[in-house]
Amino acid sequence: MLQLIGYVLFLLLFAYLAFGVLYLLTFSIAGALRKKKTFPFVIEKKTIAVVIATYKEDNIIVDTASRAASHNYPREKFEVFIVADSLKPETTELLRSIAVQVIPVQFQRSTKARSLNVALNTIDHKKFEIVVILDADNIMKENCLEIINAAFHKGAEAVQCHRTAKNQHTPVAVLDAISEEINNHLFRMGPAAMNLSATLIGSGMAFRFHEIKSIFNLEHILSNPGEDREIDIQLMLNNTKVVYADDAIVLDEKVSSSAVFEKQRVRWLEAQVNHFKRFLHADLRHAKKDSNYWMKFLQTLLLPRSLYILSFAFLLCLILVERIFDLDFLYPSIAWWTSLMSLFVLTLLLAVPRQFYNLRTGRAILHLPVLIFRMVKALLRIKSNRTEFLHTPKSYSS
Repeated sequence: MLQLIGYVLFLLLFAYLAFGVLYLLTFSIAGALRKKKTFPFVIEKKTIAVVIATYKEDNIIVDTASRAASHNYPREKFEVFIVADSLKPETTELLRSIAVQVIPVQFQRSTKARSLNVALNTIDHKKFEIVVILDADNIMKENCLEIINAAFHKGAEAVQCHRTAKNQHTPVAVLDAISEEINNHLFRMGPAAMNLSATLIGSGMAFRFHEIKSIFNLEHILSNPGEDREIDIQLMLNNTKVVYADDAIVLDEKVSSSAVFEKQRVRWLEAQVNHFKRFLHADLRHAKKDSNYWMKFLQTLLLPRSLYILSFAFLLCLILVERIFDLDFLYPSIAWWTSLMSLFVLTLLLAVPRQFYNLRTGRAILHLPVLIFRMVKALLRIKSNRTEFLHTPKSYSS
């Protein structure tokens, strides 16, 4: 009887892990076969509001704001707005001395959504057609706004830029940079190849002004620390497809220590739990069940990649125990498990950009057990009812 229970449990585990691996492998192959979509520049320029929400990031926001204000897009066609939450007075004065608009805010419970809500209701919507949302550590590379402009001229209604690492100065930052690119491949390039909507990241995003303003005027988004997930849902309900613009590069600071990694992953895990629960609400129960709906819903059932790695490492140990001691407790057979592990490895190999196949990555991988341990700790710390923003400090501006 115990053996039968064990077989059933292993079979359920295999089925769950197989679902995740096959889901990821499908988009990994699609992303690898995809032809990159380009957006030739157009003469006519849409007006763009670049909105940067910042919370206690005094050490980097002035540099970010200065670079955004000097971006190579016609100056009369865009404006930079800094939503300043809990900045020092001297930082605010420095911001006012450069060519940006400062919108000071203060909340009892700060969230990025509350900051963006104030900004979008403060900015004159008649002046701007597009809103670009950045984080305080984001730097737009040359022609980013030009590509966004071209995408909207070509019919895009929402754009996710290619967010990539601006720092790889520690092993943790290297691993986080690789993780970002894997996510770009699996959740943006892969869906784009299958004519589906790209998944939003949380920054480096562009929207039609009226649509994003209406989303941030929804009451329930204001206390949601994972506001990008709710934007994704509302765009889906509006039948608005998110286009992925590979060449619109936005540099993003990667976490450089395992402690900050853990804190950030707590926030991400909580957002995923809340995102899954969101699909049980009435407005989504009656949503159109098309391919975009099922893609986004099934994403909520996936494990973080580090937990897939931990699961397969544990199963590999069980396989060794079974072989060494001539036991028979795994189900299905070892061949099935090793095949599943191999498919997971193939998924990652296809998704990791070629430039990361180097010695520095090899050294960084040695730190992977530490990050997996931190991820397990993060899993134990999640609170699905958290309403405040779990802030992770940013400091890299080189």
